[in-house]
Parts: sequence; structure tokens; C-alpha cells
Amino acid sequence: MRPRTAVARLLCAVLIGAFALMAAPAATAAPAQTPLRGGTLLFSPAGRCVVSFNATNGTHYYGIMAGHCGGVGTKWYADPGLTTQVGITETAVFPGKDYALVRFTNPDYSYPSEVAAGVQIIRINRAANPVVGQSVCRSGPTTGMRCGRVTATNVSITYPQGTVTGLFAATVCAEPGDSGGPTFSGDAALGFLVGGSGNCTSGGTTYHQPLAPVLSAHALRVGY
Repeated sequence: MRPRTAVARLLCAVLIGAFALMAAPAATAAPAQTPLRGGTLLFSPAGRCVVSFNATNGTHYYGIMAGHCGGVGTKWYADPGLTTQVGITETAVFPGKDYALVRFTNPDYSYPSEVAAGVQIIRINRAANPVVGQSVCRSGPTTGMRCGRVTATNVSITYPQGTVTGLFAATVCAEPGDSGGPTFSGDAALGFLVGGSGNCTSGGTTYHQPLAPVLSAHALRVGY
């Protein structure tokens, strides 16, 4: 009888173990984060603006915008109804230069070093200084992706609020609503649109805040 009892006990243990495995709940994967890339529109109580590029200091992720989009403390949302906050402006410089740093705060989003240019997703691996004659493209919510060439560097333009210096000019056309859009050459981030004249029917000149000095001033990097 003892052998039978041992076999019965073994069989019972196997059945209990099998039942426990069957009853164990399946592991659930963490929900995927929504990517928020350069070229994306964000919204604030005062209006909307485009993120030019994402950057990091190794601790936080930042979206870089035109400085005239809003002052320090401006809250930014992913939707025009202002229901999903994604960041807050931590630094704003305008005039003199024209840039702002929006610190991203929403863990439901990822902040890749990429630019959305129409249907294309362009990986940004580095920042570079613009060179006269260089071919460049920019992306904006009004006119999409447009390309041209750098025509001048270290340009100044004057707004009612004051003068902005150190810009570069290009033959890339733009229209209202494109301001702040990323300007790039291949995988290199060059800057972002802050002003211009003309339109995409007759052409014109656009002015761009260089990105590399902004990154250097705040110990930020792209291409992470």
C-alpha cells in the first residue's frame, strides 16, 4: 500500500501544480507611450506653437520652441481642448534670441530625437551650424515640408518687441502658422523658423534661430 500511497501523493502534487499554472493570471504588457516628436503642435491658453526639436540633459526631456510662443510658466497641452498637459515652459528668451525650453512632464508620452515632416519620420542624430549654400528643409503645420538653401548667417531682424540677432536666412518658403517648425539638413538639426516674408506661392525669405548655440547654453543634446 505504501508505494500506491506515494504514487497517489505524487499525482496529486502534479495536478495541483498544473492547476496553479492554469489559474495564474497572464502578465499584461505596459501600455505603449505616445511619441511626441519635433514638428508637433502643442497648445496653451494663449494659442498654439510647434515643437522644433526634442533634447535632453540626461535627466529631463525638453521641447525647444520659438521664444515668442510664451513666457516662463506657460503650460502646454497635447490637445486644443487643453485637457492633456505635457509640459511647462522653463526658459524663454525673446528678444535678443528667440527660443524657449519646454520641460516635458507627462510620462504617458515618449520624446524621441525625431522630427515629423508630413508622413515622414526623420531621425535627428546631431546638431550642426548652418553654412551658406547648404541645402535645408523645414516642416510646418501650414505648408508641410519645404526645402531651399541657406543664404546668410548672423542675420538680425527687428520685431516690435526688439531685435533678434544671430539668425540664419534661407530660401525655404513659409506661411502663417509655420513659425517654430524645425529646420534640418539630413539627420542634422540646424534651427527653427522664427520669421520671414513672402509665401509658398510667390516664394520669399525665412529666418531661423540656430539650434546649436541653444543646446550649448543649456547643456542639452539631441541624438540620444
